[in-house]
Amino acid sequence: MGNSQSPPADPRFSSATRAFTQKDLEDLNSLFVSLAAQSKSNNEYISLSVFQAYFGLKSSLGERLFDLVTQQRKDNKLTFHDLVIAKSVYEKGTRDDIEEFIYQLLNVTGDGVVGRCDIESVLAAILRSIFSLEASNPGLNSHREIINVFLSSAKFSKVVEGAAEKSMSFEDFRSWCALLPSVRKFLGSLLIPPDAGRLGSQVPQLVHGDNINPDLILLREEYAWHIGGALPHHELVEWKLLYHSAINGMSFNTFLGSTSNGEGPTILIIKDKDGYIYGGYASQPWERHGDFYGDLKSFLFQLYPKASIFKPTGANNNVQWCAANFSSESIPNGIGFGGRVNHFGLFLSASFDVGQTFTCTTFGSPCLSKTNRIFPEVIECWGIVQNGAQQEKLDAAKGTVLERFKEDRHMLNMVGLANSSE
Repeated sequence: MGNSQSPPADPRFSSATRAFTQKDLEDLNSLFVSLAAQSKSNNEYISLSVFQAYFGLKSSLGERLFDLVTQQRKDNKLTFHDLVIAKSVYEKGTRDDIEEFIYQLLNVTGDGVVGRCDIESVLAAILRSIFSLEASNPGLNSHREIINVFLSSAKFSKVVEGAAEKSMSFEDFRSWCALLPSVRKFLGSLLIPPDAGRLGSQVPQLVHGDNINPDLILLREEYAWHIGGALPHHELVEWKLLYHSAINGMSFNTFLGSTSNGEGPTILIIKDKDGYIYGGYASQPWERHGDFYGDLKSFLFQLYPKASIFKPTGANNNVQWCAANFSSESIPNGIGFGGRVNHFGLFLSASFDVGQTFTCTTFGSPCLSKTNRIFPEVIECWGIVQNGAQQEKLDAAKGTVLERFKEDRHMLNMVGLANSSE
């Protein structure tokens, strides 16, 4: 299979073929033949320019990927053996294999050191690819702030001899990917053509009424892409603005009324008076409860001045909070996520003019703002639009899910762990 003039048999190639079915190999061969023909190489190899055009990576990131796939021979020739070996590691390998490949990919300069400039270059390439911007497009300048936001969540702890700055270690890289699942998804699917539904590329359509100035909306497309990295593909189609404090006022009751019509998940976003932007994804509707509820699909996130996502750790089930018209101090009225009563991961009081954010083990999250006590300036909530089939499935499962969590809560209460937190 492949061209008869391919290099001599490589033991890595023989091993790599075992990761694929015969049909997979035939499809790969057909792809190779097509791209080699476009490269005008007498079906011997794929050129860099054809590779970049097909995979939609006309950047230093595309050049680095080509370099790794061709085993860094620097001959500008990607053979069929190269393609099979790379795909076997990058798509079929162990988690360690795949992440080691991606870690090497980040070193776009090829000097063996993953530095800050490398990460900036990778992020710029990702944004250009997803948002269809050319390098010379002035719109890329608007992404500079976003690049800095994503870069702010990265650590560079590896000391490099003779270098003034530290570099990103492999463990730094893994931690960064955990905080930015959208980046990890994108970098893990680069050998899938963009038009084939490449993971990490989908941005939900953001729908809102004409009665609001778009400049007032907190949720930028880039932020939506970031949040969407932690969500399943079917929840990345359309998000609808349900509540915005500039239109609906700072009203808890209006918030509950605006969000009660939908049964699907919602995304709460807050900008406080210190300029920090953060929030949470609520998998369950905002409904009046006297205790924590929800499931482990929910998570907290930061959007500015740095971007991060914090998924449940499993330490407890104190996921979602929504209390209204309670008179007991032990049941504070408002909405929130994680932690424990009066020490939430994120909480907005029913007055909607004050709240709190503390470190909590529910999500493994830090204080999301500059201080633990927050003063909201803008609050908005987006509903994830469910299509017909998804809604039927949701309705069918709703009773079962609620009953399961009631049982879980009862058992936790019996052993005295229901309100354990950080």
